[in-house]
Amino acid sequence: MTYRSRTRIDRVRASAGIAKLALQQIEDDLTGEVGAQELAQILRELHHEDHRQDGIFGSLAQLLTAAGQAAGRIEPDRDGEMSCPLHEAAALITENAGLQTYYATRALDPQGEAA
Repeated sequence: MTYRSRTRIDRVRASAGIAKLALQQIEDDLTGEVGAQELAQILRELHHEDHRQDGIFGSLAQLLTAAGQAAGRIEPDRDGEMSCPLHEAAALITENAGLQTYYATRALDPQGEAA
């Protein structure tokens, strides 16, 4: 492993740690009293139906798509063996996890979509 790749891994590790801490803070906020409308608004911050790339799910899907593109460049003759699962994971995040979160927000606060 080169110095540059070791530095990259260190940056990724630090960034992932920051993201985990931020998500833990949100989780901690959910342990107190929270109403349906407030919970729906919190969940809407994680998933934006109109601008999916703006939410957490969209950002994670974008990261996996970039990883899939990188995998395709590493071994282009492997016919998507490495990149296809990453692209599929990205699609599952936005289409499944994101969509289910959207449905949950609608059930919690049907009137809140205009907010």
